[in-house]
Amino acid sequence: MRVDPDGGLTVVPHPSDPAPSPLLGNVVEGLRHRTRVARPAVRRGWLDHGPGPTDRRGRDGFVEVGWDEVLDLLAAELNRVRTEHGNEAIFGGSYGWASAGRFHHAQSQLHRFLNQFGGFTGSRNSYSNGTSVVLLPHVVGDAETVLRGASSWPTIAANTELIVAFGGIPAKNVHVVPGGVTRHGTPGHLTALAERNVEVALVSPLRTDLPATVPATWYPVEPGTDVALMLGLAHTLLVGGLHDRAFLDRYCVGFDTVARYLVDGRYDADWAARVCGIPADDIRALARRMAARRTLVTVTWSLQRIRHGEQPVWAGLLLAAMLGQIGLPGGGFGHGYGSMGDVGDNGPTVRLPYLPQGTNPVRTFIPVARIADLLLHPGATYDYNGRSLTYPDIRLVYWAGGNPFHHHQDLARLRTAFGRPDTVVVHEPHWTATARHADIVLPTTLPLEREDVGGGRRDTHLIAMHRAVEPYGEARDDHHILAGLADRLGFADRFTEGRTARQWLEHLYDRWRADDAPTFADFWAAGGHELPTGPSDFTLFDRFRADPDRSPLKTPSGRIELASETVAGFGYDDCPGHPAWLEPEPADRRYPMHLIANQPSTRLHSQLDVGPVSRASKVDGREPLSLHPDDAAARGIAAGDVVRVFNDRGACLAGAVLTDGIRPGVVQLATGAWFDPVDTPDGVLCVHGNPNVLTADIPTSRLSQGCAGQHARVQVERYTATPPPVTVFDPPAGLAR
Repeated sequence: MRVDPDGGLTVVPHPSDPAPSPLLGNVVEGLRHRTRVARPAVRRGWLDHGPGPTDRRGRDGFVEVGWDEVLDLLAAELNRVRTEHGNEAIFGGSYGWASAGRFHHAQSQLHRFLNQFGGFTGSRNSYSNGTSVVLLPHVVGDAETVLRGASSWPTIAANTELIVAFGGIPAKNVHVVPGGVTRHGTPGHLTALAERNVEVALVSPLRTDLPATVPATWYPVEPGTDVALMLGLAHTLLVGGLHDRAFLDRYCVGFDTVARYLVDGRYDADWAARVCGIPADDIRALARRMAARRTLVTVTWSLQRIRHGEQPVWAGLLLAAMLGQIGLPGGGFGHGYGSMGDVGDNGPTVRLPYLPQGTNPVRTFIPVARIADLLLHPGATYDYNGRSLTYPDIRLVYWAGGNPFHHHQDLARLRTAFGRPDTVVVHEPHWTATARHADIVLPTTLPLEREDVGGGRRDTHLIAMHRAVEPYGEARDDHHILAGLADRLGFADRFTEGRTARQWLEHLYDRWRADDAPTFADFWAAGGHELPTGPSDFTLFDRFRADPDRSPLKTPSGRIELASETVAGFGYDDCPGHPAWLEPEPADRRYPMHLIANQPSTRLHSQLDVGPVSRASKVDGREPLSLHPDDAAARGIAAGDVVRVFNDRGACLAGAVLTDGIRPGVVQLATGAWFDPVDTPDGVLCVHGNPNVLTADIPTSRLSQGCAGQHARVQVERYTATPPPVTVFDPPAGLAR
C-alpha cells in the first residue's frame, strides 16, 4: 500500500509477487465506503423492548449509541444469559474469513474472550471442506496429510503425464489463503502444465474451472454425477485387468468389497454414460489412458459441498488406488488443487505467531453448517461421525469476523433462525446482511487501520502490517472492544495480560522468533522477514509406500480403507461403508435447470463486494448469471437482461451472461453478493443475486453434517417488471443518532 502525495492510497503488490491478486483492487474503496459502520448501533426494538425472540431482525431500524453505553448494555446481557442459562447458551459463531493479521484475528480474539468468560458453544470444521475432514481420517488416517501434503506443483510438472481433474483446477481461488499470500505461485505452475504438455482431463460442467491457457479435454458432466463417472472408470479398470492388484493387496483393505459392488451393481461405462452424460466410449478410453500414464486424480473441495459429498472424495481415492500410483511423485490422489492457494504450494512450513485462545470449558459444539438447525431446534438430537449429539438452547449469538448470510444456505430459513435467540451481537466494519440482522453492531477496523503481523500457510514472508490510515468513524479493533467488555466483566487483566496491542505484537513475535530472525524493531522497520524455504518436491504418502509396516496410516488397519468397517458400523444409509452411487437431488419438472453456486472470481467470498473489481462484474448492478445460449433462447433471454432465478425456497434477480463454456441445462451464479432481501407474497426475493436464497439447508450426510450448498434445482425467466433497486450498498434505513 502506498500513500500518494495527495493523501490517497494506491495498492502496490509485493515486489516479489509474480502474479498479484486482482482482488487487491477492491481494498482502497472499501475503506471509506458509505456502508462502513461509523458508530456502535443497537436495533431499536431491542432497545425499546429488551432481549427476546423476534421477527424484526433484518427489518428494524438502528439507533447509534456511545461506546460506554453499548459496552455496558452488552456486558449486562452477557451476565444475564450466563446467570440464567449458563455458558452453553452462548454461541461463539465467529466463523469465516477475518483479518489477515495474526493478532487481530477476530475469531481468535473472540474465542479467547469467551473462554475466559466461562466458555461457549462453538463449531467445528468449515463450509469449505467440512465433509472431507470428517471422512478422510476413516479412509487414510487423517485429513491434513491429504489437504496439505499432496504432490507439490514442481513434483507434478516433473513427473505427471495426465491430470484427471474432477471439478477442475479453478484459478480464481488460488489467490487466497487464510492469512494471505505474498508470492502467488500457482498461476505460474498452471502455465507450466501447458508448457510441459501435461494432459489434463477437465471433468466439470464449467469450462472456466480450468484456465483457458491450459489445454484440456473437457468432459462436461451433469452436475452431481462425478461419482457415476468415477465408478464407470473404476469398473473399466477392473474388468479390463488394468488395476494394480499388487498395490491394492499391500496398501489397501476393502477392495474386494468395492469390486463386488461395481460388478454386482453393473456400474460400468454404459451405465455411467446414461447418468453423467459422457459417452461410454470416452469413459473407457479415459480409463485406459489413466492406466497407461503417470496419472494424478484430483478432486476439488466443491465436489464435497453437495448431497452425499463424501462419495466423490472416497471414489477419487478408489480410482487412484486402483491405478497403484499413490505415493509416486506426481501420481496418485490430490484434493483441493485450485480450491486454495496453498494446495500444492512448496513454500515454508514454519508455524507463524498466534494468539493463545485458552481452553473452552464448554464441550458442546455443532458442525459448522448446522447453525440454523441449532437455533431452530434446541433439544433435538442428530448424528455426527458415529455419535448422537443434542442441540443446546442458544440465547445469545456472538459473531465476529464472518458473514453467515454469505456462506449459509436457505437464507429465508436462516432469517427465521436468527429471530429465535434473545440477542445477536456482531462485530462488523460494514453494514452487511449479518449486521442488519443483529441487535448490537460494534464497528470494527479494517486491516489498513491497525497494526499487525501478517502471514499465511506456506507463505514466504512474515509481513509487518503498518497502519496506513486512521480508523473510520469510531471503529475499534476487536481486541480493544473485547478488552473493554472484559474490564466490565472483571477479567481485563487476564484478557490483555497488561499489554497494549503493540506490546502484544512484540510479545507474539519474540515468542516465535528463531535465532536467525531479526529483532522486532528491525523486522518492523524492514516491513517484513523472508522465511526459510520449504521442500521443493514432495509426494503424498511416499513414506507409507516405501514401507507400510514401518509407516502405517492412522486407520484401524494401517492401510488405505477403500471399505471402512467403522463407517459401515455407523449404519448411515446416506453414507455407507465404501464409495457408492447415491442419487443426487431428484429432477423436478418445475425447476429443470441445475444451479452451481460456486466461489466468485471478483472478491473473497463476500468481502468487499462494494469494491470496484466486484462491482464491475455485475450486470445492471446485480450478480451475473451464466447460462448457455440455447437455454437463454428457449426462455427469450438476451445478454444483459435481468432474470429471475427461483425455486420453492425463494428467488433472486441476476444479470444474464451467455456463454457456450457451460453445459446446457446448467446455470452458474457465484456466492457472495450481499444479501438484499425484499419480502414478497411468494417469499423472500434477493434483488442483488445471492444464490443462497435458492440452496437447501441440508447436510451432506449424517457422517459429516457438512455443507451441501454447491447445487440447487431452479427455473430461470426473464424479469419483465421494473426491477427493485439494490439498496444493500447504502446504510440501513432507519439509522438514527
